[in-house]
This record gives sequence, C-alpha cells and structure tokens, in this order.
Amino acid sequence: MREKVLIVDDEREIADLVTLYLENEGFQVFKCYSGPDAMCVISREQLDLAILDVMLPGIDGLEICRRIREKHNYPVIMLTARGEETDKITGLTLGADDYMTKPFLPLELVARVKAQLRRYKRYNTAGERDEDVFEISGLLLNSRTHECFLNEKPLSLTPTEFSILRILCAKKGQVVSAEELFHLIWEDEYYTKNNNTITVHIRHLREKMGDSFENPKYIKTVWGCGYKIEG
Repeated sequence: MREKVLIVDDEREIADLVTLYLENEGFQVFKCYSGPDAMCVISREQLDLAILDVMLPGIDGLEICRRIREKHNYPVIMLTARGEETDKITGLTLGADDYMTKPFLPLELVARVKAQLRRYKRYNTAGERDEDVFEISGLLLNSRTHECFLNEKPLSLTPTEFSILRILCAKKGQVVSAEELFHLIWEDEYYTKNNNTITVHIRHLREKMGDSFENPKYIKTVWGCGYKIEG
C-alpha cells in the first residue's frame, strides 16, 4: 500500500512541484492550498506524513500542526520563510518533527520525507533490533509499542521526541552530543547539523516530563558536550 502524504501550501507552483516529485517516488499525495481544505483531508484520511506551510489562508500551518498532534503522531514537516526563526521554533514546540526554509530543493524535501517515514516505521513496528523496553526512575519507554509512561502516566510524544528519548535511554549514563543525536535520528546526507532543532525538542521533552531546566531529574545538559540520562 502506498504511503499517504499531505502537502499544504497556498503557493500553487510549490505544492504542484512537490506533488510531482513525491508521486514520482511512489507516494499517494493529497494536495491542498488552504488550511480548511487540509483539515478535511486530515479528518478523512489515514495519513503517514504531513508537509505544512506556515502561512496559509483560513487556518495557518502552526494551528494545523497543533490539531494534528491532538490525535495523531505521524511526522510533520513545516515549510517556513527564510529568516523566520520564530516560526521554526514555534512549529517544533507544537510538535513538528522538522522544518525546511524556502526556497528549497524538491529532492531534499523528498529525502527528508523518506527519512522521517523510515524512523516513524521503525518505532511503530514490532521486532525491534535494539532493546525494546527501558525503565529509568519511573520512566518507562517501550520501543515496540511506541508508548512512554512517566510514573504510570502516559506521555504523548512526537516521533522525534520519542526518538531522542529512546536514544538517551539506550545510552544511559553516556553523554550524547546534539550532532550525534541529529545523525542517529535522521541518518540522511541532506541534513546539516542544527543544534537549535535538538535544543527545542529537548526543551519540549522536559516540559512534557515536568523536568526543570535548572535541576533536571531526567535529561541533563552537560555544557559544551551534549545531553544524558542517568539511572
């Protein structure tokens, strides 16, 4: 069955071009030019990934991302205007997994779509090659079922947040740099090192876990080195 990808952009040339490239790679593409039309597709279809422009008529991409995260955990890639750092950080905070700045190369976007879907499938498929279950001080993470609990209460994590937490749990007691996290999560030649992306995801993870930045119980920052979880 072909994987279903939603592309939402009011710049029709961009939406049409991205659709062409994705369909050439075998994806089933749902193309929308406005926020309300996108919400209809999201409610109707079982999507595998969404690509959302930030600036959209009717309902903007950030709000669509927020609504997606209320019910779904499939990957979301945001498209932002050049230099709009606030939009990038807001999108990641609302649950987006990645962003691309316009103008971009369609082949790079296709590569990122494939990377996100590989990772999403890996953590939603039984039979993990890595250790399946991690238990650390009231934190329970199950790679096989893609579930996470803190003190027996479920944590709703995006695929990227889950991946970061799983890597830190698997490397318990070890310091993992932002660069290493980036490589382990995306594993793609098109990705450049972007510490800010990891920093925002770590901050959002801490917020969901009720972990303080100054005196964290779980995810600790080792200044100049990276992050670690200690048991």
